[in-house]
Amino acid sequence: MKKIALLFLVLGTIVSCKEGSKGNQRLIPKSSGNLYNVNVVVDNELWKGRVGDVVRDVLTTTVPGLPQNEPMFDINQMPPQVFSGFAAQNRIVLKIEKGEESEFKIATDAFARPQKLIIVKGKNNNQIIELLEANKEKLLETFKSQEIEARQSLTNKSLHVTNNIEKVLGLKLKFPSVYRIAKEDSTFFWVRKNLTTGTNNFMVYQIPLSAIDREGDIIQQVISIRDSVGKKYIPGPIEGSYMKTEEAYTPFLFNTIIDNKPTYEVRSTWDIKGTFNAGPFVNYMVEDKINNRYIVLEGFTFAPSVGKRDYILELESILKSLSINN
Repeated sequence: MKKIALLFLVLGTIVSCKEGSKGNQRLIPKSSGNLYNVNVVVDNELWKGRVGDVVRDVLTTTVPGLPQNEPMFDINQMPPQVFSGFAAQNRIVLKIEKGEESEFKIATDAFARPQKLIIVKGKNNNQIIELLEANKEKLLETFKSQEIEARQSLTNKSLHVTNNIEKVLGLKLKFPSVYRIAKEDSTFFWVRKNLTTGTNNFMVYQIPLSAIDREGDIIQQVISIRDSVGKKYIPGPIEGSYMKTEEAYTPFLFNTIIDNKPTYEVRSTWDIKGTFNAGPFVNYMVEDKINNRYIVLEGFTFAPSVGKRDYILELESILKSLSINN
């Protein structure tokens, strides 16, 4: 009997400890909101003045490489008094405050999960504006990365699994099952999805490391390679036509990181000569030193008469899921 009593005592202690630990855990609701939509929490008077102008300028920075100007983010402003409950659960939130200390702070999962909250605090309007302008790139990259992850989470719910990309190229890409393999051979894949007004597409292939001269004009080399690939694999509706880089638009070049590897990023627009077919593209050349190659990932959109930001950002989220097998 004593042994039984002791056993119940031990079990009761364990259960109590577990319940106590659960009670100490903070319950964080799931975040919500449309993709690329920022909740801006700021006093109405500040919003109407110079501070609001600068916030709008920062958040509506034009997405590079699109044929028409489109903002990086949509904005929903609210005063601090209503920032609670469901209103505080947006995935990306910018909070503007006045206080005794100046501060630019990035908080993770403060009111919901996943969430990025950026707090910009200053003693006066000028200080707030200075902090916003000085940290513009960090702010945009923080929010964009959060939304790329959110887009990837949606993709993970319905992955395309019946393809030969990993077998042929030794890499993994996560993309939705609604995409289909439009063309493939021993070195190249073209994958596409039908849209109401066109298609969303991406290509995957490899080139040797020697194909790029680091000391040369990177943009011109990338364009030359992508145009030769377009000529070979992406024909137009007119005989002899093919997808090439639109000469009227100056490409943007960035250096970035994908799969922990240095990457050239080029953005611009493509067209097919003699037709009305055109749209934006984003091209990544990922340096894969171990395998003596560049992995080339390119997303391009054909969606006439509608905004293209969300389509190109969806492609970016797919391409940034790259994982190269060693």
